[in-house]
Amino acid sequence: MSPGAYFGYVTQALRRAKIHQPALVLDRDRLDRNIALVKARMPATMSLRLVDKSLPSLPLLKRISDAFATRRIMTFHPPVSRAVLDTLSDVELLFGKPMPVDLARPVLTQWPPSATDRIVWLIDTPQRLAEYAGLATSIGNALRFCFEVDVGLHRGGFRTADALAEALAGLAEMPSLQCMGVMAYEAHIGHMPKLFGGPPLAQRNSIRQFRQFVAVLRDDQRDILNLGGSTTALTYDADVGANELSLGSAFLKPTDFDVRSLAQLLPAIHIATPVLKVGEAQLPGPAIAARLLRGAGIAPRRGCFVYGGKWMADPVWPVGLTRNSTFGQSTNQQFFALSNAATIKVDDYAFLRPTQSEFVLQQFGSIAVMSGGEVIECWDALPMQ
Repeated sequence: MSPGAYFGYVTQALRRAKIHQPALVLDRDRLDRNIALVKARMPATMSLRLVDKSLPSLPLLKRISDAFATRRIMTFHPPVSRAVLDTLSDVELLFGKPMPVDLARPVLTQWPPSATDRIVWLIDTPQRLAEYAGLATSIGNALRFCFEVDVGLHRGGFRTADALAEALAGLAEMPSLQCMGVMAYEAHIGHMPKLFGGPPLAQRNSIRQFRQFVAVLRDDQRDILNLGGSTTALTYDADVGANELSLGSAFLKPTDFDVRSLAQLLPAIHIATPVLKVGEAQLPGPAIAARLLRGAGIAPRRGCFVYGGKWMADPVWPVGLTRNSTFGQSTNQQFFALSNAATIKVDDYAFLRPTQSEFVLQQFGSIAVMSGGEVIECWDALPMQ
Protein backbone atom coordinates (compact mmCIF):
# COMPACT_ATOMS: atom_id res chain seq x y z
CA MET A 1 0.00 0.00 0.00
CA SER A 2 1.41 3.39 -0.99
CA PRO A 3 1.81 6.07 1.70
CA GLY A 4 -1.05 8.06 0.16
CA ALA A 5 -3.36 5.07 0.20
CA TYR A 6 -2.35 4.12 3.75
CA PHE A 7 -2.88 7.55 5.25
CA GLY A 8 -6.14 7.88 3.37
CA TYR A 9 -7.18 4.57 4.95
CA VAL A 10 -6.28 5.85 8.43
CA THR A 11 -8.04 9.16 7.76
CA GLN A 12 -11.30 7.44 6.94
CA ALA A 13 -11.05 5.32 10.10
CA LEU A 14 -10.54 8.44 12.21
CA ARG A 15 -13.47 10.22 10.61
CA ARG A 16 -15.78 7.27 11.15
CA ALA A 17 -14.66 7.19 14.78
CA LYS A 18 -15.34 10.95 15.05
CA ILE A 19 -11.81 11.67 16.29
CA HIS A 20 -11.19 15.34 15.54
CA GLN A 21 -8.32 16.17 17.87
CA PRO A 22 -4.69 15.03 18.05
CA ALA A 23 -4.54 11.26 18.50
CA LEU A 24 -1.93 8.56 18.83
CA VAL A 25 -3.03 5.86 16.39
CA LEU A 26 -1.79 2.29 16.77
CA ASP A 27 -2.29 0.03 13.75
CA ARG A 28 -2.96 -3.34 15.38
CA ASP A 29 -2.69 -5.18 12.08
CA ARG A 30 0.82 -3.83 11.58
CA LEU A 31 1.64 -4.61 15.20
CA ASP A 32 0.56 -8.23 14.72
CA ARG A 33 2.63 -8.46 11.54
CA ASN A 34 5.67 -7.17 13.42
CA ILE A 35 5.03 -9.66 16.23
CA ALA A 36 5.00 -12.53 13.71
CA LEU A 37 8.22 -11.35 12.05
CA VAL A 38 10.04 -10.97 15.37
CA LYS A 39 8.82 -14.38 16.50
CA ALA A 40 10.12 -15.97 13.30
CA ARG A 41 13.57 -14.42 13.80
CA MET A 42 14.00 -15.00 17.54
CA PRO A 43 16.15 -18.02 18.41
CA ALA A 44 13.84 -20.74 19.70
CA THR A 45 16.06 -21.30 22.72
CA MET A 46 15.74 -17.71 23.97
CA SER A 47 13.00 -15.99 25.90
CA LEU A 48 11.72 -12.51 25.13
CA ARG A 49 11.82 -9.83 27.82
CA LEU A 50 9.49 -6.96 26.94
CA VAL A 51 10.53 -3.41 27.80
CA ASP A 52 7.63 -1.63 29.49
CA LYS A 53 8.92 1.94 29.00
CA SER A 54 8.86 1.37 25.23
CA LEU A 55 5.43 -0.30 25.28
CA PRO A 56 3.70 1.84 27.92
CA SER A 57 0.21 0.38 27.80
CA LEU A 58 -1.06 -2.68 29.65
CA PRO A 59 -3.21 -4.02 26.77
CA LEU A 60 -0.21 -3.55 24.45
CA LEU A 61 2.13 -5.38 26.80
CA LYS A 62 -0.40 -8.16 27.27
CA ARG A 63 -1.00 -8.64 23.54
CA ILE A 64 2.71 -9.08 22.84
CA SER A 65 3.48 -11.13 25.95
CA ASP A 66 0.60 -13.49 25.18
CA ALA A 67 1.81 -13.91 21.60
CA PHE A 68 5.26 -14.96 22.84
CA ALA A 69 4.02 -16.79 25.95
CA THR A 70 6.49 -14.72 27.97
CA ARG A 71 5.99 -13.22 31.40
CA ARG A 72 9.38 -11.51 31.53
CA ILE A 73 9.28 -7.71 31.53
CA MET A 74 12.01 -5.11 31.98
CA THR A 75 10.85 -2.11 33.98
CA PHE A 76 12.30 1.32 34.72
CA HIS A 77 9.95 3.45 36.83
CA PRO A 78 8.15 2.26 40.00
CA PRO A 79 4.71 3.78 39.21
CA VAL A 80 4.75 1.87 35.91
CA SER A 81 6.16 -1.20 37.65
CA ARG A 82 3.32 -1.20 40.17
CA ALA A 83 0.66 -0.90 37.47
CA VAL A 84 2.20 -3.81 35.55
CA LEU A 85 2.48 -6.01 38.66
CA ASP A 86 -1.08 -5.26 39.76
CA THR A 87 -2.63 -6.03 36.38
CA LEU A 88 -0.43 -8.80 34.98
CA SER A 89 -0.42 -11.07 38.00
CA ASP A 90 2.11 -13.61 36.75
CA VAL A 91 4.86 -11.40 35.33
CA GLU A 92 8.43 -11.13 36.60
CA LEU A 93 9.97 -7.66 36.51
CA LEU A 94 13.67 -7.00 36.05
CA PHE A 95 14.68 -3.41 36.67
CA GLY A 96 16.60 -2.08 33.69
CA LYS A 97 18.44 0.54 35.72
CA PRO A 98 19.66 0.56 39.32
CA MET A 99 17.22 2.08 41.78
CA PRO A 100 18.42 4.23 44.71
CA VAL A 101 18.16 2.15 47.86
CA ASP A 102 15.98 4.84 49.46
CA LEU A 103 13.50 4.37 46.61
CA ALA A 104 13.58 0.58 46.88
CA ARG A 105 12.83 0.70 50.62
CA PRO A 106 9.25 2.08 50.38
CA VAL A 107 8.57 -0.23 47.45
CA LEU A 108 9.57 -3.24 49.54
CA THR A 109 7.81 -2.10 52.72
CA GLN A 110 4.63 -0.57 51.30
CA TRP A 111 3.82 -2.76 48.31
CA PRO A 112 2.23 -6.17 48.89
CA PRO A 113 4.55 -9.21 48.88
CA SER A 114 2.57 -10.58 45.93
CA ALA A 115 4.12 -7.74 43.93
CA THR A 116 7.58 -7.36 45.46
CA ASP A 117 8.30 -11.09 45.32
CA ARG A 118 8.22 -10.79 41.52
CA ILE A 119 10.86 -8.05 41.30
CA VAL A 120 14.48 -8.60 40.34
CA TRP A 121 16.61 -5.56 41.22
CA LEU A 122 19.68 -4.33 39.33
CA ILE A 123 23.07 -3.86 41.00
CA ASP A 124 25.77 -1.86 39.25
CA THR A 125 28.49 -1.30 41.87
CA PRO A 126 29.91 -2.96 45.00
CA GLN A 127 28.60 -0.02 47.02
CA ARG A 128 25.02 -0.55 45.83
CA LEU A 129 25.39 -4.28 46.48
CA ALA A 130 26.28 -3.53 50.12
CA GLU A 131 23.39 -1.05 50.39
CA TYR A 132 20.88 -3.61 49.17
CA ALA A 133 22.30 -6.24 51.50
CA GLY A 134 21.74 -3.81 54.37
CA LEU A 135 18.22 -3.07 53.15
CA ALA A 136 17.35 -6.75 52.89
CA THR A 137 18.62 -7.37 56.42
CA SER A 138 16.78 -4.38 57.88
CA ILE A 139 13.41 -5.39 56.45
CA GLY A 140 13.93 -9.13 56.95
CA ASN A 141 13.37 -10.06 53.31
CA ALA A 142 15.57 -11.90 50.84
CA LEU A 143 16.02 -9.94 47.61
CA ARG A 144 16.72 -11.17 44.11
CA PHE A 145 18.94 -9.16 41.80
CA CYS A 146 21.00 -9.16 38.61
CA PHE A 147 24.37 -7.55 38.07
CA GLU A 148 24.57 -4.84 35.42
CA VAL A 149 27.64 -5.55 33.31
CA ASP A 150 29.37 -3.24 30.85
CA VAL A 151 29.93 -4.75 27.40
CA GLY A 152 31.03 -1.57 25.68
CA LEU A 153 28.34 1.07 26.23
CA HIS A 154 30.23 2.44 29.27
CA ARG A 155 27.06 3.70 30.93
CA GLY A 156 27.86 1.93 34.17
CA GLY A 157 27.91 -1.53 35.63
CA PHE A 158 30.76 -3.93 36.35
CA ARG A 159 33.54 -3.34 33.84
CA THR A 160 35.44 -6.65 34.00
CA ALA A 161 34.78 -10.30 34.75
CA ASP A 162 37.34 -10.09 37.58
CA ALA A 163 35.36 -7.27 39.22
CA LEU A 164 32.19 -9.32 38.91
CA ALA A 165 33.91 -12.40 40.36
CA GLU A 166 35.02 -10.35 43.36
CA ALA A 167 31.46 -9.14 43.95
CA LEU A 168 30.15 -12.70 43.64
CA ALA A 169 32.66 -13.89 46.21
CA GLY A 170 31.39 -11.23 48.61
CA LEU A 171 27.87 -12.66 48.41
CA ALA A 172 28.94 -15.34 50.88
CA GLU A 173 28.65 -12.63 53.53
CA MET A 174 25.27 -11.44 52.20
CA PRO A 175 22.85 -14.37 52.64
CA SER A 176 19.81 -12.14 52.13
CA LEU A 177 20.74 -11.47 48.49
CA GLN A 178 20.26 -13.95 45.64
CA CYS A 179 22.01 -13.40 42.32
CA MET A 180 19.80 -14.32 39.36
CA GLY A 181 22.28 -13.44 36.60
CA VAL A 182 23.49 -10.49 34.55
CA MET A 183 22.03 -7.80 32.33
CA ALA A 184 24.00 -6.25 29.48
CA TYR A 185 22.90 -3.44 27.17
CA GLU A 186 24.80 -2.66 23.99
CA ALA A 187 22.96 0.18 22.24
CA HIS A 188 26.32 1.58 21.17
CA ILE A 189 26.88 -1.15 18.58
CA GLY A 190 24.96 0.43 15.71
CA HIS A 191 26.61 3.81 16.31
CA MET A 192 30.24 2.70 16.38
CA PRO A 193 32.17 4.62 13.66
CA LYS A 194 34.20 2.75 11.04
CA LEU A 195 37.31 4.40 12.45
CA PHE A 196 36.94 2.11 15.48
CA GLY A 197 35.93 -0.99 13.56
CA GLY A 198 32.27 -0.19 13.02
CA PRO A 199 29.29 -2.21 14.30
CA PRO A 200 30.67 -5.69 13.41
CA LEU A 201 33.73 -5.31 15.63
CA ALA A 202 31.72 -3.64 18.40
CA GLN A 203 29.30 -6.55 18.42
CA ARG A 204 32.04 -9.17 18.46
CA ASN A 205 33.66 -7.39 21.40
CA SER A 206 30.35 -7.16 23.25
CA ILE A 207 29.66 -10.86 22.79
CA ARG A 208 33.16 -11.77 23.96
CA GLN A 209 32.80 -9.60 27.07
CA PHE A 210 29.30 -10.92 27.79
CA ARG A 211 30.55 -14.52 27.69
CA GLN A 212 33.37 -13.62 30.07
CA PHE A 213 30.87 -12.27 32.58
CA VAL A 214 28.62 -15.32 32.25
CA ALA A 215 31.59 -17.64 32.76
CA VAL A 216 32.14 -16.47 36.35
CA LEU A 217 28.54 -17.22 37.37
CA ARG A 218 27.62 -20.50 39.04
CA ASP A 219 24.94 -22.62 37.40
CA ASP A 220 22.41 -21.49 40.02
CA GLN A 221 23.15 -17.84 39.16
CA ARG A 222 22.21 -18.08 35.48
CA ASP A 223 18.42 -17.79 35.44
CA ILE A 224 18.69 -14.40 33.72
CA LEU A 225 21.38 -13.91 31.08
CA ASN A 226 19.97 -10.80 29.49
CA LEU A 227 21.28 -9.15 26.34
CA GLY A 228 20.09 -6.92 23.57
CA GLY A 229 17.73 -4.11 22.79
CA SER A 230 15.47 -3.40 19.83
CA THR A 231 18.30 -2.38 17.48
CA THR A 232 20.46 -5.45 18.20
CA ALA A 233 18.36 -8.31 19.55
CA LEU A 234 17.42 -9.77 16.17
CA THR A 235 21.07 -9.94 15.09
CA TYR A 236 21.91 -12.68 17.62
CA ASP A 237 21.75 -16.43 17.23
CA ALA A 238 21.30 -19.12 19.85
CA ASP A 239 25.05 -19.41 20.46
CA VAL A 240 25.57 -15.87 21.78
CA GLY A 241 25.44 -17.04 25.41
CA ALA A 242 22.25 -15.27 26.50
CA ASN A 243 19.00 -16.96 27.47
CA GLU A 244 16.77 -13.92 26.95
CA LEU A 245 16.68 -10.88 24.68
CA SER A 246 15.08 -7.51 25.47
CA LEU A 247 12.83 -5.82 22.92
CA GLY A 248 10.27 -3.08 23.05
CA SER A 249 10.25 -0.30 20.48
CA ALA A 250 10.85 -2.70 17.59
CA PHE A 251 7.22 -3.81 17.70
CA LEU A 252 6.02 -0.24 17.04
CA LYS A 253 9.05 0.98 15.06
CA PRO A 254 9.31 4.72 15.68
CA THR A 255 11.83 6.61 13.55
CA ASP A 256 14.79 6.12 15.90
CA PHE A 257 14.56 2.43 15.02
CA ASP A 258 14.89 2.75 11.26
CA VAL A 259 17.90 0.44 11.26
CA ARG A 260 18.93 -2.41 9.00
CA SER A 261 18.12 -5.15 11.52
CA LEU A 262 14.49 -3.96 11.66
CA ALA A 263 14.03 -3.19 7.96
CA GLN A 264 11.26 -5.80 7.57
CA LEU A 265 9.11 -4.25 10.29
CA LEU A 266 6.48 -1.60 9.60
CA PRO A 267 5.77 1.59 11.54
CA ALA A 268 2.74 0.78 13.70
CA ILE A 269 2.20 4.14 15.44
CA HIS A 270 1.47 7.61 14.10
CA ILE A 271 0.24 10.89 15.47
CA ALA A 272 -2.76 12.18 13.55
CA THR A 273 -3.75 15.80 13.99
CA PRO A 274 -6.44 17.91 12.29
CA VAL A 275 -5.34 20.68 9.93
CA LEU A 276 -6.85 23.96 11.10
CA LYS A 277 -5.61 26.43 8.47
CA VAL A 278 -4.04 26.15 5.01
CA GLY A 279 -2.76 28.91 2.76
CA GLU A 280 0.06 31.22 1.79
CA ALA A 281 2.61 31.51 4.58
CA GLN A 282 2.30 34.97 6.10
CA LEU A 283 5.09 36.16 8.35
CA PRO A 284 4.56 38.84 11.00
CA GLY A 285 6.01 42.19 10.01
CA PRO A 286 6.11 44.14 6.73
CA ALA A 287 4.70 42.32 3.70
CA ILE A 288 7.79 43.14 1.66
CA ALA A 289 10.00 41.39 4.22
CA ALA A 290 7.86 38.28 3.94
CA ARG A 291 8.10 38.35 0.14
CA LEU A 292 11.89 38.72 0.30
CA LEU A 293 12.24 35.85 2.74
CA ARG A 294 10.01 33.63 0.60
CA GLY A 295 11.96 34.60 -2.51
CA ALA A 296 15.24 33.74 -0.79
CA GLY A 297 13.88 30.36 0.25
CA ILE A 298 14.17 31.18 3.95
CA ALA A 299 10.43 31.27 4.52
CA PRO A 300 8.02 28.83 2.86
CA ARG A 301 5.44 29.93 0.30
CA ARG A 302 2.65 27.70 1.61
CA GLY A 303 1.90 26.14 4.92
CA CYS A 304 -0.66 24.90 7.38
CA PHE A 305 -1.35 25.15 11.08
CA VAL A 306 -2.32 21.98 12.90
CA TYR A 307 -4.12 21.24 16.15
CA GLY A 308 -1.34 20.95 18.78
CA GLY A 309 2.30 20.30 18.08
CA LYS A 310 5.87 20.16 19.35
CA TRP A 311 5.74 16.39 19.67
CA MET A 312 8.79 14.15 19.52
CA ALA A 313 7.76 13.13 16.02
CA ASP A 314 8.66 13.72 12.37
CA PRO A 315 6.07 14.84 9.79
CA VAL A 316 5.43 12.13 7.20
CA TRP A 317 2.18 13.03 5.41
CA PRO A 318 1.34 14.75 3.18
CA VAL A 319 4.56 14.57 1.20
CA GLY A 320 6.44 17.85 1.63
CA LEU A 321 5.07 18.54 5.11
CA THR A 322 8.07 19.97 6.97
CA ARG A 323 8.92 22.04 10.03
CA ASN A 324 10.13 25.57 9.47
CA SER A 325 12.59 27.32 11.77
CA THR A 326 11.25 30.76 10.88
CA PHE A 327 7.93 29.95 12.50
CA GLY A 328 9.37 27.64 15.18
CA GLN A 329 7.34 25.12 17.13
CA SER A 330 4.16 25.43 19.16
CA THR A 331 2.24 23.10 21.43
CA ASN A 332 -0.97 24.92 20.50
CA GLN A 333 -0.97 25.46 16.71
CA GLN A 334 2.22 24.32 15.04
CA PHE A 335 3.07 25.59 11.59
CA PHE A 336 4.30 23.18 8.91
CA ALA A 337 5.49 24.17 5.47
CA LEU A 338 3.74 22.57 2.51
CA SER A 339 5.05 21.75 -0.92
CA ASN A 340 3.28 23.28 -3.91
CA ALA A 341 2.01 19.83 -4.84
CA ALA A 342 0.33 19.18 -1.47
CA THR A 343 -3.47 19.08 -1.74
CA ILE A 344 -4.22 18.91 1.98
CA LYS A 345 -7.28 20.90 3.09
CA VAL A 346 -8.70 22.28 6.29
CA ASP A 347 -10.12 19.43 8.43
CA ASP A 348 -7.86 16.87 6.79
CA TYR A 349 -5.30 15.15 9.01
CA ALA A 350 -1.56 15.65 9.05
CA PHE A 351 0.45 12.61 10.16
CA LEU A 352 3.65 12.47 12.14
CA ARG A 353 5.71 9.48 13.10
CA PRO A 354 7.04 9.43 16.69
CA THR A 355 10.81 9.32 17.08
CA GLN A 356 10.38 6.98 20.04
CA SER A 357 7.52 5.14 21.68
CA GLU A 358 8.38 5.75 25.32
CA PHE A 359 6.94 8.98 26.72
CA VAL A 360 5.22 9.88 23.42
CA LEU A 361 2.46 7.28 23.88
CA GLN A 362 2.00 8.44 27.46
CA GLN A 363 1.55 12.06 26.36
CA PHE A 364 -1.76 11.14 24.76
CA GLY A 365 -3.09 9.09 27.66
CA SER A 366 -5.35 7.09 25.36
CA ILE A 367 -4.25 5.21 22.26
CA ALA A 368 -6.66 4.82 19.33
CA VAL A 369 -6.33 1.20 18.17
CA MET A 370 -7.14 0.58 14.51
CA SER A 371 -7.73 -2.76 12.79
CA GLY A 372 -9.41 -3.66 9.52
CA GLY A 373 -9.84 0.00 8.63
CA GLU A 374 -11.73 0.88 11.82
CA VAL A 375 -10.85 2.33 15.19
CA ILE A 376 -11.97 -0.63 17.30
CA GLU A 377 -11.01 0.42 20.83
CA CYS A 378 -8.87 2.72 22.95
CA TRP A 379 -6.01 1.48 25.12
CA ASP A 380 -4.96 3.48 28.17
CA ALA A 381 -1.30 4.38 28.45
CA LEU A 382 0.65 3.68 31.63
CA PRO A 383 1.24 6.53 34.10
CA MET A 384 4.21 8.87 33.78
CA GLN A 385 4.21 9.53 37.53
